[in-house]
Amino acid sequence: MPDRGPVTKPTPAKAPARAVRAQARLTDADAALLALGRWLASQDYHFISPTPVTHALVNARAKRAGAVAGSAHDVFGWSRPFSSSLLPSTVVALLERGGALDRRGDLLASRVRFSTLGDALYMHSSFPTSDADAVFFGPDTYRFAAFIEATLALAPVTTAQRIVDVGCGTGAGGIVALRAASSTGGLTLTDISAKALRFARINAALNGVPAEFFQCDLFSGVDGDIDLIVANPPYLVDPKGRLYRDGGGTQGQELSLRIVREGIMQLSVGGALLLYTGSCIVNGDDLLRSQIVACVNEACARGVSLELSYRELDPDVFGEELALPGYETVDRIAVVGAVIRRSSSPHRTGVTRAML
Repeated sequence: MPDRGPVTKPTPAKAPARAVRAQARLTDADAALLALGRWLASQDYHFISPTPVTHALVNARAKRAGAVAGSAHDVFGWSRPFSSSLLPSTVVALLERGGALDRRGDLLASRVRFSTLGDALYMHSSFPTSDADAVFFGPDTYRFAAFIEATLALAPVTTAQRIVDVGCGTGAGGIVALRAASSTGGLTLTDISAKALRFARINAALNGVPAEFFQCDLFSGVDGDIDLIVANPPYLVDPKGRLYRDGGGTQGQELSLRIVREGIMQLSVGGALLLYTGSCIVNGDDLLRSQIVACVNEACARGVSLELSYRELDPDVFGEELALPGYETVDRIAVVGAVIRRSSSPHRTGVTRAML
């Protein structure tokens, strides 16, 4: 799930009435932002994106010191305003051509950030993430990538010729999965958000990864069997129903459950679904785990042979949410990883607590 920031425009994007294959070809504006990313890579740029709370505190400290951006790291990592003389004019022109340049009096600001994950570079929305269709990247992304890599290192998906990152956001999960699986097959990136797909398209090109893109609701644009599914959906309760934040259901679990229900029916034999999400722990019980187990058992009862492994990856995240409506009975929000594999053995089902 993407990391959260303040929101001032609560109207969410809507899923298209039917799945739409998004163009893979870069527009001129896309090409400008791709060139910007390549310039940053050539400058040995690195930035690890923190939580919104940390980002705000660090920027407030810098503001108290009276400083504007003094480097590309400040501009494209910390999202600080900068003087037009700080960066080469060609770089400022790329931002403008890409539709990502703001003017704030005598200063300029970038509407995009770039963060590093391993040796890869990803473009995402600038801070603060105030737009309803903001494209996120942060600590959840790093944990999600680590979950994918560790899972596939321990138990590779040997038939991973077709990989789908559902609700892809920046596309980082799919790109990490393609590399971790050492796959020469195809990568499909899906998202409801047109902005997310634009960012994912640029990030795929920036990292030299060919992919196809669908603007759709979960799997509605993906036909046929899938060898590897990766997903990092929103998992919080949001009364305003904002797209990037609200997981649906009583405690933010519905989107994760839909991914499980719909995804396991499209898994190829030998394929796997890797779900990174959050779960509310109530009186010591993991509510999402019991619902995923029920989904797997229902599929097995219909003759689909599945194995499920499940584990807490982080016991306590977004503790500040517990003060909000919807969390009155919740002890904590845990980040969990579920791995569902489809077996060729008839009516096989197994559920374990431990994973990795």
